[in-house]
Amino acid sequence: MKKSEFPDPFEKARVETGIGEMDDQNDPVTMLLRHKDVRKSAHNWKTFQSGATPGRIVIPSEVNIRTTRQIPFEVDPPEHKDYRTMVEPWFKRPLEAEYQEKLSNQINGLLDSVLDKDNLDAIEEFALVLQSRALTLLLNTPFEESETWISWGTHVFRSEGEALDGDKAAILYDYIDARIDQAIENPGEGLYTMLLNSEVNGKKLTKEEVKGVMILTFAGGRDTVINALTNTIAYFAEHPKSLDRLRAEPEIIGNATEEFVRYFSPLTQMGRVVTEDTQVCEHAVKEDTRISLCWASANRDANVFENANEVVLDRKVNPHVGFGFSHHNCLGATHARQIMKIFIVALTEKVGSIDIIDSKENIEELGEFKRKVGFDKLKVKFNKLV
Repeated sequence: MKKSEFPDPFEKARVETGIGEMDDQNDPVTMLLRHKDVRKSAHNWKTFQSGATPGRIVIPSEVNIRTTRQIPFEVDPPEHKDYRTMVEPWFKRPLEAEYQEKLSNQINGLLDSVLDKDNLDAIEEFALVLQSRALTLLLNTPFEESETWISWGTHVFRSEGEALDGDKAAILYDYIDARIDQAIENPGEGLYTMLLNSEVNGKKLTKEEVKGVMILTFAGGRDTVINALTNTIAYFAEHPKSLDRLRAEPEIIGNATEEFVRYFSPLTQMGRVVTEDTQVCEHAVKEDTRISLCWASANRDANVFENANEVVLDRKVNPHVGFGFSHHNCLGATHARQIMKIFIVALTEKVGSIDIIDSKENIEELGEFKRKVGFDKLKVKFNKLV
């Protein structure tokens, strides 16, 4: 099997029953696997709740490492709309030409700096650096801050062994607390100050609410963006004709970006807490249990996607749920899309081919399923375009 291939471990269960089962820290989860069920349940916030105990809807659950509610991620309608309306204009800034120019300069500069390396650590030396530097634009904070974030490694809630780590999470919480206090004393032009000056229903945001937005901003787009970048690198390494095609047909780079998000599904799933006894796929689920909206499975549903297990660079109809669905659609999706598009453009302009030198897959254990989400190690060489 090619290193860039992403097998679909959910296919058999998706076709036969539509559900899977897994245990998460003694809190069982019923996994919804079909595209229609995932979208329908994501939209049904009254039965499948996001505003549960902070950290519980995340899989693996974060209830043991945080008490701060992530906003607007862990808030249900109608309050969710108020918070979302407040922050959405800020997170749409990546659509602005000036933002894109700065992001392009960052990405091209980083790519130029590694083009001569014979053995590049695509995770630590490239994807993590790119993601951290790009985040300075999203937060509108000094570029130098990225060095601190890079030092945290690829996960902000996990230790090297992938386990949830309360001590490591505390580093992020303490950092955010300090930056909030700094913004109170010295207001600036960044996201912290914008949040501190914002109101919801006529009330200024509390420090805890500001912290909730910031935790989501840091954690939500870190390993997902890193996975998307490294998986794309591996794909182009093993499919050089695809890179050639995008060089010749730049007009389909937008389609290719969406297709990579569908195929790789950088975030496997997201949970909800059931508010009343109900059924999914003729399977009873009880009140106060959890379901999983399995984005990765839904994105391979052959009833929705033709040639679902193949990358189709110019896929025209692509209702993927790689950024979630309905009112909780990923707040950082615009930023992530711009990173991917600009990165792919930079590759087509500067890189002729890519060699994979060494790799180790990152495999998630999900009850009966084992799913590849990316790489624990990916050493590559970018060969300059001549």
